[in-house]
Amino acid sequence: MSLSYPRNGVVGGLLLSTCLFLLFFMVCCTPEEPIQCKSENTDCTITNSYGTFPDRSVCRAQSVVYPTTEEELIAAVASATKNGSKIKVATRYSSSIPKLVCPSGQDGLLISTKSLNRILKIDKEAKTITVEPGVTLKELINGAANAGLALPYTPYWLGLTIGGLISTGSHGSTLWVKGSSVHDYVMELKIVSPGSPEDGYVKVRVLKDGDEDLDAARVSLGVLGVFSQVTLRLEPLFKRSITYKNENDSNLADQIVSFGRKHEFADIFWYPSQQKFVYRVDDRVPTSTSGNASYDFIPFRPRSSELLELIRCLEEGLDSSHNAEWKCGFGNLVPTVLSNGKYGLTDDGKSDYPMVGSQNRLQASGSCLEGNAEGEVEEEDEDAGKSYCPWDPRVKGEFFFQTTLSIGLSSVKNFIQDVQALVKLQPKALCGLEFYNGILMRYVTASSAYLGKEEDAVDFDITYYRSDDAMTPRLYQDFIEEIEQMALIKYGALPHWGKNRNIAFDGVIKKYKNADKFLAVKKLYDPMGLFSSEWTDQVLGLQGGITIFKEGCALEGLCICQEDIHCAPSKGYFCTHGKVFKDARVCSRQNQVGDVLVDIK
Repeated sequence: MSLSYPRNGVVGGLLLSTCLFLLFFMVCCTPEEPIQCKSENTDCTITNSYGTFPDRSVCRAQSVVYPTTEEELIAAVASATKNGSKIKVATRYSSSIPKLVCPSGQDGLLISTKSLNRILKIDKEAKTITVEPGVTLKELINGAANAGLALPYTPYWLGLTIGGLISTGSHGSTLWVKGSSVHDYVMELKIVSPGSPEDGYVKVRVLKDGDEDLDAARVSLGVLGVFSQVTLRLEPLFKRSITYKNENDSNLADQIVSFGRKHEFADIFWYPSQQKFVYRVDDRVPTSTSGNASYDFIPFRPRSSELLELIRCLEEGLDSSHNAEWKCGFGNLVPTVLSNGKYGLTDDGKSDYPMVGSQNRLQASGSCLEGNAEGEVEEEDEDAGKSYCPWDPRVKGEFFFQTTLSIGLSSVKNFIQDVQALVKLQPKALCGLEFYNGILMRYVTASSAYLGKEEDAVDFDITYYRSDDAMTPRLYQDFIEEIEQMALIKYGALPHWGKNRNIAFDGVIKKYKNADKFLAVKKLYDPMGLFSSEWTDQVLGLQGGITIFKEGCALEGLCICQEDIHCAPSKGYFCTHGKVFKDARVCSRQNQVGDVLVDIK
């Protein structure tokens, strides 16, 4: 399908009639089975929820095993260690954007935790829950609630598995108590790692709260071994009260820290091109407070393939035609539609705030996981009536980059002001972010985990258009690149381990004061590096750099451009300095007149 954009009422009406659909865009993650094999459990490929990695490579493995018990898991690690095989652990949904699940080469073993999905024990008196690593967040939340308990802070996406979210440092939003990272509520871990011949080629360790090694295992990136059991600290089930408030962003920089300290579950949607933001005023209330609200976040609901393909086609057309005006028109409508739908909050027809409900009904969403698209999409006519998560790679739906970076509270005011200065130079430049509901801002706290957050911070989730063609630049991509580099270089931001493009991880290990302690534990637990890969070695500073310099590399975030060829000069995109952060090197769309480059506004 191809679209042209004449300025007439018919096409304008078509575009405006689809504006409501744009609210289906957002962040996060879900796939179907990430591992596919040519023959039974051999000659396999693995991908992530989005069907592609940042460098668009295909990751392969010789075989996959699906242990159903801890004993089978231990046997699989022992066998692979004896054979000297590389090992990677894949969760049920393989939600991480980077190549954490990719073994080195093509001869490795994949261990899927798909069938290790049992809740093993709930101790009501001690307020703990013990689960296998393949248990999803949804299963954990429901199991805890049935016992009158709750995990106080969680990510917002129900499809994450416990092993995966702990390994990548996934979190919710709070500056209170121990913070929003789930790994900081781990009381005990059982981890299976390679062993010596005297150990039977496998070693099983039990790490408890207070053990130094637990601070390495809490955010391990999967390079220490594979979890077989995780015990988490819970609280008595409680209620929350949620109210969304719209504000002008003129005071956002001044208010952001105090707002996070005032409200326990606070977060913010920021729409910089619209110069506004939406506060989520979210706090505990007495369990006697009336209300039975639930949260089914609208962008995480299932959609038909036909609708998803239409939305994607429209977005591609607007981007390729450089139609910033209409892109902003759609972006302007997204927060309005979400606001009218209460963002997915419901309580028996109640239409006003606050919405009050139990923690288990409000803390995470993901109804598209329950859509009817369980099987393969074989033929187009058989796809009718099926529903999908918007980013499901089996249909031509959402395809995006996601930059997720944490900036310390001491610097966050200046960062926000720098972004606002960029917007003043070109108000339309960030409209593309608002297709994906703007910038989600969550609060995180410093962690004792060696690869956890170094200080209390605000986490910025930025989601934006990605072309199906790696050599096709994006509309106003230089503005987003400058924000990315500004955060990483000027403000020393830490990347979310389960998201981001390659450049976010370039030299990242130097930002962690306990990196040496983590690497020492890694060497102890896996001296042969069987659970490591070329990618994790690069990220951990053990093997070269993560940057890939080649033609067009900056378009995909594989490099920061140094030469025009790293952008797309044949399409009018050249490597230039940033506009606010002058040290940035970004791909700007320009006309070349003689030897003079002229910015296109």
